[in-house]
Amino acid sequence: MSTSDKQPSRPQRILSGMRPTGRLHLGHYKGVLVNWLKLQDEHQCFFFAADWHALTTDYANPGIVQQTIWDMLIDWLAVGIDPEKAVIFIQSEVPQHAELHLLFSFITPIPWLERVPTYKDQIEQLREKDLGTYGFLGYPLLQSADILMYRADGVPVGEDQVPHVELTREVARRFNHLYRKPDQPLFPEPESLLMPASKLPGLDGRKMSKSYNNTIELGETWKITEQKVKTMPTDPARVRREDPGTPEKCAVWDFHKLYSTEDERAEVYAGCKSAGIGCLDCKKVLLGHLEEELQPIRNRRAELATHMDDVRDIVRTGNERARVEAERTMEKVRRTLKMGYRV
Repeated sequence: MSTSDKQPSRPQRILSGMRPTGRLHLGHYKGVLVNWLKLQDEHQCFFFAADWHALTTDYANPGIVQQTIWDMLIDWLAVGIDPEKAVIFIQSEVPQHAELHLLFSFITPIPWLERVPTYKDQIEQLREKDLGTYGFLGYPLLQSADILMYRADGVPVGEDQVPHVELTREVARRFNHLYRKPDQPLFPEPESLLMPASKLPGLDGRKMSKSYNNTIELGETWKITEQKVKTMPTDPARVRREDPGTPEKCAVWDFHKLYSTEDERAEVYAGCKSAGIGCLDCKKVLLGHLEEELQPIRNRRAELATHMDDVRDIVRTGNERARVEAERTMEKVRRTLKMGYRV
């Protein structure tokens, strides 16, 4: 097991961010936000809207960020991300991130950036976009600046993001080696906190993604959710009501494995195999669980959306708290680099 795979016993400070892509869906909730909710109860957390990161691939359409960022932040608050427990802020409202990123760029070898797996993967996946920019090459280093700015002990990530944290550890190590005494490091080497991956698929069985148009949004109306679930594809062998099916071939079954009780799963499984129940009967059981989970979130979301001044105040306060902490770090960095000029 590599150092970055180890779980620190009690990390004191957690940093995590999310690109603003608009309203969030169940995949975001199960894969990220549920983990954040647990972390905020146990640790000092900084959660930020990564609007500069969004520009690494959407730099030609910056207006998209302005349109989507508030929908995302409202969803965070609606699911229970608590500004009393965590610092909620917008990346670009803390300009110290850009300053630290610039200073790190002077000491980071280019091959370190080129070897990050997601660099080549995204170039391959986003061929329609011109990603031959320094901003795209350097976005993992901006992530390092995001993390080290708050001297985070841990970063919640999926397995695909572990190399990003490993780069951050190398940058911290290099900075400390170049400019600090061995027993007086400025930056800690953060650990990857491997989070349980979401097992929730999209409505068609593929990964839940807006690009596949197979999502259940946290903020959509219940009528829309109900219609989406009722039209979910099922085992193609069940052409008629009396045809038996195979639950493992049905996307609805994957949802039952996450939402339904053991007794409900047994009943649905047996009913599908024997054609004792129809597909709509199976989906009604699932809909009951989805309504129980989603309606409180949607009620809170509707309330927040009618009080945008309060939402903006929450984020404004978070921005201020983040700037104070970031400036503490940058004062140390400037002194370390002997760049604190008094003119």
